[in-house]
Amino acid sequence: MLLSQKSLGVEIRPSGVAFALLGGSVATPLLERVAYAPLAPGSLRVSLREANILDPAAFCETVRSAHNLLLYNGTRVSVTLPDAVGRIMMLDVEGRFKSRAEGLDIIRWKLKKNIPFDIADTHLDYQQLSVRENGDMALMVALVSRDVISQYEEQLMIAGLTPARIDFNSFNLYRAFENRLAPQDDVALISFYDNALGIMVFDGGVLEFQRVKDLPGSNGVDSRVFMEINSSLKVYRDRFPERTVQHVSCIAPPAVARDFCCMVAEATGFEPSLLELKSVVRPSDSAPADQESLYPFTTAVGAALRSL
Repeated sequence: MLLSQKSLGVEIRPSGVAFALLGGSVATPLLERVAYAPLAPGSLRVSLREANILDPAAFCETVRSAHNLLLYNGTRVSVTLPDAVGRIMMLDVEGRFKSRAEGLDIIRWKLKKNIPFDIADTHLDYQQLSVRENGDMALMVALVSRDVISQYEEQLMIAGLTPARIDFNSFNLYRAFENRLAPQDDVALISFYDNALGIMVFDGGVLEFQRVKDLPGSNGVDSRVFMEINSSLKVYRDRFPERTVQHVSCIAPPAVARDFCCMVAEATGFEPSLLELKSVVRPSDSAPADQESLYPFTTAVGAALRSL
């Protein structure tokens, strides 16, 4: 009998390491197990330019401890990191690229004054989202310091894992609920996850706007969050005055989810739908089923879905 495919995702954040092991299919994922191990304070610091992992030995030991709890010997893993490790930009570029290499060169040239670290030390990638009516290409550009991303890769390999893909939490929040969100052509996803407010707006199923703001010390429903939501939506409306969002969805910690949705409703004028991981995955007998226990593994599940 053929073994069923399994996929492993891990979220790394300053407070700890969270793993999610999935089976089944993208349409009906089975949550086999989850595991979490805390990092000692000061072991990891999120930074754009400087080394993030300040205590490599403690980091590797934490990763091994969490991975061992899964009772799974597979080592290939999709990794998700805080958005503040890198930068995501939405960029319009005139004309078309003759090749991907030319595209990367042009993007580097356009962004060289806006990149917060040495251009030579930048790992940069892009995805074409659409072609505007005037022929310009709408791109999503992701960039991160090579030194920063290499450190994560090297330390994960020392811990015995094989990092196959690495991206940011905001994308994996979307990916966790993609089956719910994708059928809606015009939707705003507003999230508060690990002290970061994220706003993604899709038009015709295409990502048009993204903003992530770290709000350390926020509980998710204070005035800072409300002002940031309003500010971000104003920027979007000024950029695309002809467009209106038809649907709004929210992701928030269970303890404040109801209040967060009320705040988003006030800011947007729409009654949002709350997205919960318990409605996305089918738990095995070895995995939790309640939203409070599942929530800390949301982006790890999103990462695991990349390879399922």
